[in-house]
Amino acid sequence: MTRSRARDLNVCATTAAIAVIDGKWKTPLLWLLESGPRRPSELRRLLPGLSEKVLTQALREMTDDGLVHREVHDVLPLKTEYALTPFGRELAEALAPLDDWGHRRLARLAEAQNAS
Repeated sequence: MTRSRARDLNVCATTAAIAVIDGKWKTPLLWLLESGPRRPSELRRLLPGLSEKVLTQALREMTDDGLVHREVHDVLPLKTEYALTPFGRELAEALAPLDDWGHRRLARLAEAQNAS
């Protein structure tokens, strides 16, 4: 799915929702930010394989979509934190049933693999 779909008013609502979480890292970032504000270095440490460039891009897109708030504290060195907005928390809550379904699917796959 292309990034332009996140701003397209002529798509179905499900496509509009999926467009803002599309990509490998956005749902894990949402999950981590549910527990509270986090610094970028902490997010990278918790998500091995996530490059600084991709993290910055994902957080910027999530901020543009109103899911995440970026706060820069006026201390030296500068301290930046990211937190879910109420809109982002709403999305995380909406994704909970999908998460449950995914756990059931993984359990079925594991059962099928063990049976063979």
